[in-house]
Amino acid sequence: MINLRPQQNMGMNCTGLEQIRSIQINLQYSKSAINNLQKITDAEETDIIFAQEPYVYHNRPLGIGKKYRVFTAGTGKHRTAIIIRNDNIDAILISKISDEDRVVLELIYNNLEFYAVTMYSDIQEQIENNLNEIDEIRKLTKGGKILIAADTNARSKTWHDHTPTPRAKNLRNTWQQPSYL
Repeated sequence: MINLRPQQNMGMNCTGLEQIRSIQINLQYSKSAINNLQKITDAEETDIIFAQEPYVYHNRPLGIGKKYRVFTAGTGKHRTAIIIRNDNIDAILISKISDEDRVVLELIYNNLEFYAVTMYSDIQEQIENNLNEIDEIRKLTKGGKILIAADTNARSKTWHDHTPTPRAKNLRNTWQQPSYL
């Protein structure tokens, strides 16, 4: 069963009354999951979807309305996508650091400028590789605001996994550093 509710509301307050509503989800390459996601994001009036493992056919994400902008990168099997549903959000793909496993966008919405990142971390890869990629993104953005939504395959109490792994501990220790706050 795929949980299609957002893990947490990642809404960003732009100014007093403005807000960007976003959701992060791993779709597990499921056609039914993308169909259900459409219903939920319509009801929730979601502006941005950060997707990992989207439903793909011939290397293209499917099941997403044609009226939305879908950003992917690379030529292999796409494991990440950012879907912009709000026409008032300007988005530019940063292709220099985007690939099948991470998509980096520069976004402008009214007076707010920030970077949006979705990442997928293969459980077979060392988490340090992904942390190095995040450092590369941070250098490229030169101190700009960054919103990262990632499936790190690091196990979590959120998912009722009570056995911390070295991967999870390393990730938690890195995110708790003052430079990430």
